[in-house]
Amino acid sequence: MELGGAVTIFLALCLSCLLLLSVWKKMHKGGKLPPGPTPLPFLGNLLQLKTDETFKSFMALRDKYGPVFTVYLGPRRVVVLCGHEAVKEALVDHAEEFSGRGELCHRGRDRGLGVALANGERWRQLRRFSLTTLRNFGMGKRSIEERIQEEAQYLLEEFRKTRGLPFDPIFFLSRTVSNVISAVVFGSRFDYEDKTFLSLLRMINESFVEMSTPWAQLYDMYSCIMQYLPGRHHRIYHLIEDLKAFIAERVKINQASLDTSAPRDFIDCFLIQMEKKNPNSEFNTKNLVLTTLNLFFAGTETVSSTLRYGFLFLMKYPEVEEKVHQEIDHIIGRNRIPASEDRMKMPYTDAVIHEIQRVTDIVPMGVPHTVIRDTQFRGYTLPKGTNVFPLLGSVLRDTKYFSHPEEFNPGHFLDENGRFKKNDAFVPFSSGKRVCLGEAMARMELFLYFTTILQSFSLKPLLPPKDIDISPKVSGFGNVPPTYEMCLVPR
Repeated sequence: MELGGAVTIFLALCLSCLLLLSVWKKMHKGGKLPPGPTPLPFLGNLLQLKTDETFKSFMALRDKYGPVFTVYLGPRRVVVLCGHEAVKEALVDHAEEFSGRGELCHRGRDRGLGVALANGERWRQLRRFSLTTLRNFGMGKRSIEERIQEEAQYLLEEFRKTRGLPFDPIFFLSRTVSNVISAVVFGSRFDYEDKTFLSLLRMINESFVEMSTPWAQLYDMYSCIMQYLPGRHHRIYHLIEDLKAFIAERVKINQASLDTSAPRDFIDCFLIQMEKKNPNSEFNTKNLVLTTLNLFFAGTETVSSTLRYGFLFLMKYPEVEEKVHQEIDHIIGRNRIPASEDRMKMPYTDAVIHEIQRVTDIVPMGVPHTVIRDTQFRGYTLPKGTNVFPLLGSVLRDTKYFSHPEEFNPGHFLDENGRFKKNDAFVPFSSGKRVCLGEAMARMELFLYFTTILQSFSLKPLLPPKDIDISPKVSGFGNVPPTYEMCLVPR
C-alpha cells in the first residue's frame, strides 16, 4: 500500500474516533440521570430495543431498572416514565417543568410550528387561542353534540346500504368522525363520496401507520443521517406536505371571502388574529396551517381508530355487546336519538367505552415531552432539554389500578354495585399542561357513536369470536387497529 493511502486511512480512523468520543461525551454530560442500560457511541441502546416493539422493549427495561430510567435512542438521550405515579408526578405535580414538547421525527421545516409541536410563548398563545375558539364553536356544549348526532345519522344511512354484507369499516368511521372536526375548522362538512375528502382520509390513515413503523423509529434515532438516505421513512413527509397543501388552499379561500364581523370557522378566527399585526404575535400563516392540520389530524384519526378497535373487541366479546344492547334499550329505547346526558344513567356502557380506550391504547408511548429547565425529579437531575417519554400505555396497564390489565374487562370501571367508578390511571388523553385539546369532544363522540350504532345494529364477525385477532396491525408511536371486515344486522 502506498504511504499516501495509509496516511489517509489513518487520518480517517482518527477522525472517526474523535467523532465517536465527541458523541459519547455529549451523551453523558450533565445531571445525575436515572439508571439505564450502558449505551454505545452512536448506537446508543439500539441493541436493547426492538424498533418494531419499542413499547414492549421499554417495559422490559422498566422491569430491570424501575419506573424511571434513561435510554439513548442513537445519540438522543431520553428519560422514560412508567406507571401512574411516575407519570402523574412529572406531568401534573411538576407540570411546568415537564411542559415542553419533545423531539418528534419528520418535523423538518415545520420544527416547533403549530400548537402540537410548539414550545414557550408560541405554544401558550396557540393553545390559549385554540381552546377558546374550539369552545366558541361548541366543543363540550350542546351545539357540538347536535353536530355529532347529525353526523351519526348520516353514518347510519351508509351502514344500512351495506344490507348486512361484509365491509371494512375504516373509511365509514373516519368519514363521519372527520366531518365533526371539519365543520369546526373548515366551516362545513364533506359529502361522503367527495374524492378530495376520501384522499385526505387515506393520507391521514397512512400517515398514522407510517408514524408507527420501525422506519419511523430509526428516523427518530438517526434523523441527522437518514434525512439524506432514500427509503420509506420519507413517505410521511410527502403525506404531510400534501395535507398542508390542502389546508393552505382552504386558507386562501377563506382569506378571499373573510368577514371579520362573522367568523365562520377556526381558520377565519385565526385570520382575524393575524390582521391585528402584533409584532409579538405567533399568528402567522405557517402556524395557521400547522395548527389546523394538528386539529384535523387528531380529530379524525384517534376517535375513528378507537371506534374501529372497539367494534373488534365487542365482536370478540359478544356477551359485552349484549349487555350494552340491554342498557340502551332500557335507558334510551329504540326510537329516541341518544344524547350525552344519557351517559350518567348508563354505567355499564360508559365502563365499556372506557375499557375500550384503555385496552386499545391508541398512543402507547405518549407524545414526547421535554423539561424546560434543569429539573430535580425523584433524586435525579434532568438537564434542560432532556426528552421525556411518559408511557401512557404503562399507566393504562398499571397493576395497582387495574386488577387484570391485559384483559378486556369493563369491571375495571364498575364498583361492586354496578355503578361507574372513576380510575385515576385512565389517561388516554394524557394529563397536565399538554393534555389533549379535543378531549371533551372526543369523549362525547365516542359515547354518541357507540350508542347510536348499537341502538340500531348488532355486530356480526366473519370469524368465531375466539379466532378474532386483536393484535395491532402496527405498534410504534401508535397502535394501529388491524384490518378486518364485519357485518351489521339491523335490530
